[in-house]
Amino acid sequence: MAEVRMEMGAMPTGGGLHAVEAVILLLLVLVAAFAVMARRLKVPYPIVLVLAGLVISFFPHIPRIPLDPDVVFVIFLPPLLYAAAWTMSWREFRRNAVAIGLLAFGLVGFTVLGVAEFSDRFITALDWKAGFLLGAVVATTDAIAATSIATKVGLPRRIVDVLEGESLLNDATGLLALEIGIAIIARGDMPTLGAGLVRLAYLVVGGLGIGVLIGAVVGWLEQFIDDGPVEVVVSLVVPYAAYLAGEKARASGVLAVVACGIYLSRKSVSLFSPAVRLQVTGLWDALNFILNGLVFVLIGLQLPYVLAGIHGRYSTGTLVLYGVVFSVVLIALRMVWVYPALRVAGWVERRWMGHREEPLRGREKFVVGWTGMRGVIALAAAFSVPAVLGNGQPFGARNLIVFLAFCVILVTLVLQGLTLPALIRVLGLGGTGGPNAEEAAARRVVLESAMMHLEAARAKDGLEMEHVYDDLMHRYRHRLAAVGGGEDDGSDGLGRETYARLRTISAGALQAERRTLIALRDEGRIGDDTLRKIEREIDLAATRYEGQLDR
Repeated sequence: MAEVRMEMGAMPTGGGLHAVEAVILLLLVLVAAFAVMARRLKVPYPIVLVLAGLVISFFPHIPRIPLDPDVVFVIFLPPLLYAAAWTMSWREFRRNAVAIGLLAFGLVGFTVLGVAEFSDRFITALDWKAGFLLGAVVATTDAIAATSIATKVGLPRRIVDVLEGESLLNDATGLLALEIGIAIIARGDMPTLGAGLVRLAYLVVGGLGIGVLIGAVVGWLEQFIDDGPVEVVVSLVVPYAAYLAGEKARASGVLAVVACGIYLSRKSVSLFSPAVRLQVTGLWDALNFILNGLVFVLIGLQLPYVLAGIHGRYSTGTLVLYGVVFSVVLIALRMVWVYPALRVAGWVERRWMGHREEPLRGREKFVVGWTGMRGVIALAAAFSVPAVLGNGQPFGARNLIVFLAFCVILVTLVLQGLTLPALIRVLGLGGTGGPNAEEAAARRVVLESAMMHLEAARAKDGLEMEHVYDDLMHRYRHRLAAVGGGEDDGSDGLGRETYARLRTISAGALQAERRTLIALRDEGRIGDDTLRKIEREIDLAATRYEGQLDR
């Protein structure tokens, strides 16, 4: 079976270049084909893509595509984290900050130590140090998998917000634990608790600071740019710049990307013109889907490498037992932590933060505990475990760690992902998500603001433009009555000068809508997800008039 290696820093030539091109084309075709199948089956596409990769990996003449950890961390991870951070609602993140913190930091530590103790006692091939490393590999949940599956199956919005926030932040603590675990195994270094806390503080503060700083610089530069293609290039460069800057400073590149994405997402309402925002959003939607799809297919295609590493070392029964028991233990550890952690978070939020929301109920906590999907980060972390120790001796437990990480990904992603819809129905949580009341109220306030602007502008223009204002007010009244979509642009039959004035008047009304929408977001009355949905409609309305005058 042919093997295609895409090494960092190596430029393929001739036949090697054609082989890489063929592999990329194959992967993209697989992503498109199985994503369509997933939609028809009404199954979250990450699950279908992983299973498809698993099955295809056994086909003859399929090229072997090893998963290089550097490619995952440097090429795939920054844009995927940036896209997830961009769509994260800052208001909901702040509201759930305590719960997110206890899961993203506390749960990672609890998982690492719990896995280390379990491995030392029940997995004969692993001691406590190797178990610590295994725990660090599988401790972090996957932002991509959690968001894709949770939104697809209709989880309540608050649960999705907690899971998104947890998976965006826990990579920092997980990668710190991985750094410590590799140091223990490879060099025999055992850092003290104080040193570990100092390192974690530097990772968090340094990563967040670098991300916000880069976001501020990019935001300043954006004031001088209003060109779609240039803005697209800038948006592609930003996540990589934030990640590499964070890593160069030995802080958290992950948190730098997350902080930069959230910061620029908040600022984008005033930085981008409507046309540019639509272009950038469209490109990122496509890029996010492509990268997500490639990641999940690649996970499935790694099965031959995983099996080759453990071939002949353990019996099939032993491997199955290890994989099943370890996956159950990992799920149990999450459940044990989630219930008291969310109870403490609810108490703190009500007592010290003044939140009036009801705390998560027991069945909602169960869903949070059940939705701990692992993904490509865990597998890349497993492959990054050194095969040779600092003393030159081979690290015999490496292949078992990779195998167990792969088992956990399959169980949490496929088994838990497939059972989520049924679980939601059984627990009576279906159909409770979505900011519908909030969105309807925001639309009403935004439309009323635009109508007030039109009334004020009508008084200044006099009778000459009366029919234009009547037309616009008629449309706004229809939209307000329906709290939804508008009619056609009504430009047919208007003279050139009248239409130019119509554009100006409409632009003013849309600006009034936009200002009010931003004010609602800044006052905390709506979340960023509601803002983005209505803002897109305003952008589309604004672009309807652009370029039509010169037809």
